[in-house]
Amino acid sequence: MDFNHFLSSYYPDPTYGGDRLYADMVEQAVVAERLGYRGVTLPEHHLINVLLTPSPLLMAVKVAAMTERLELVTSVVVLPLHDMRMLAGEVVQADILTDGRLVVGVGRGAFAYEMARMGSPIEESRRKFDESLDVLIALLTEEEVEWHGEFYDFEPLTIMPRPMTKPMPPIMVAVMNPPGIAACTKRGFNIQTTPLSGAPELFRAQIAAHKEAKAEMGAAGEHLRVMMSRVIYCAEDAAHARQMLERAHDYYGRFDNVFTGPGLVSNGCIDPLPCAKSLEELDEALIICPPAEMVDRLAEYHEAGIDEVILSSNMGQPQGEHLEAMERFADEVMPHFSPSTLATD
Repeated sequence: MDFNHFLSSYYPDPTYGGDRLYADMVEQAVVAERLGYRGVTLPEHHLINVLLTPSPLLMAVKVAAMTERLELVTSVVVLPLHDMRMLAGEVVQADILTDGRLVVGVGRGAFAYEMARMGSPIEESRRKFDESLDVLIALLTEEEVEWHGEFYDFEPLTIMPRPMTKPMPPIMVAVMNPPGIAACTKRGFNIQTTPLSGAPELFRAQIAAHKEAKAEMGAAGEHLRVMMSRVIYCAEDAAHARQMLERAHDYYGRFDNVFTGPGLVSNGCIDPLPCAKSLEELDEALIICPPAEMVDRLAEYHEAGIDEVILSSNMGQPQGEHLEAMERFADEVMPHFSPSTLATD
């Protein structure tokens, strides 16, 4: 089982400066490579101070210039916010400039506040995503593409230059519901998913849907991966874990505001609202704990057949603490899931 570091770009204090925010993300990526993480994931969000990366492809190119082997996964490019005729060319350019290390994670968007203000209402996002994905794949894999649909209507055109990675950079679809996971897997897509708050029954249903779809595909599905994103923070001890849990409680008060709540935002900063879960509920839902407990909790993920776990660990802590937690995880947790260790268990 591999591990991926999420460059989540939480920005609770705007006086910190965007230059420092993005420098921290690049530093985390460089450290992740040194510590043995397989890759990093890069979000796309606009107009808010959570997951703030307006261009994940641009950030991927920057990270590629500072690293040598990291896989660079967008998590995710929000297709309904883009014109596929422009995005396809940008994907090709990023694929070339990252030396083929790009994985294009795509999704339909999650925050109604953001989607509405970007001119793509979330109520139509599923339909627009479905068509956009088909258009994007056609543009990346074919020449002289002509399209007449609900959201796109254009005469024949060819994206230039053509992709370096053949037939196109790998596509990974972000989807939570098990039927959607099965459908996307059967179409040949890698999967990014999450049970969000950690509901075990949803987690198990998500993995079962992926496994069953791959089994139906036979040899054609053997190479397909599933990545599971979770809030994971490797604490020094129980007291440190409690401190980080309190930070997470504050973070989720803001996240819930735009994900399921009223979407109250002031000057780009999400207003803090009461978190939907208690500290005790969050403690069960999130993986914020010392190394020994973390090894036990992640064992279920390995046994379930997860290919890669995405660690979302930014609750607004200082950069130094963030890097220390990354190193603690790499030193005290990751070795338990290396192929050599698992072979002797």
